[in-house]
Amino acid sequence: MKIFPAIDLIGKKVVRLYKGDYDKVTQYSSSPLDIAYEFKAAGATHLHVVDLDGAKDGTSPNFEVVKEIAEKSGLFVEIGGGVRNEERIVKYLEAGVKRVILGTVAVKDFKFTESMGKKYGANLAVGVDALNQKVCVGGWKEVTDIDSLEFSKRVYDAGIENVIYTDISKDGTLSGTNIEIYKKLGEIKGLKVTASGGVTFIDEIKKLKDIGVYAVILGKALYEKKLSLKDALALED
Repeated sequence: MKIFPAIDLIGKKVVRLYKGDYDKVTQYSSSPLDIAYEFKAAGATHLHVVDLDGAKDGTSPNFEVVKEIAEKSGLFVEIGGGVRNEERIVKYLEAGVKRVILGTVAVKDFKFTESMGKKYGANLAVGVDALNQKVCVGGWKEVTDIDSLEFSKRVYDAGIENVIYTDISKDGTLSGTNIEIYKKLGEIKGLKVTASGGVTFIDEIKKLKDIGVYAVILGKALYEKKLSLKDALALED
């Protein structure tokens, strides 16, 4: 299991949202690179980055920040938010990002997702963001009628083995994550599941490891000092 501390970006600053609500933003730092260095100093080797501006409007206003982190931190960086075409996938990979996350476009244009899976499969993940097990898109603003478990299986069948699954109702709440949904996702043979959203307690990470999740993303619990990154990293394989 891998631990991915998270950096969410709005206006080139490190922030966290509450349940994905852009009106409930807490800023933690004006220097994302410094935060990346702090994570690395604690022993992290992987980093999850989200361009929240991009997730909402499909642009990449924080690209230079992401590029700087990828070039200077020495971390395995994955990036999501606003990736809606092949040009942006290539741009991020050329900037040193190791994995690019497809979100809204994976739902809106599955043929594109399939073609990208064949071309860049190992360097791609799909972010499956769900509310009441239904897939959400457009920076979590739009709830679809697509079942998130069925969609995750479809993603794997398209040649993308990495799924980052977020239970939006848990995200940023510091109340714990949805263990049961990860048990269900674990039944999809071959799928590498990253747990995201609300992970707060060390016992949760142990449970997720026992379930067999590929990775865990840690966000607000780290920023609010509810969880020790070093303790979490000690559970890595």
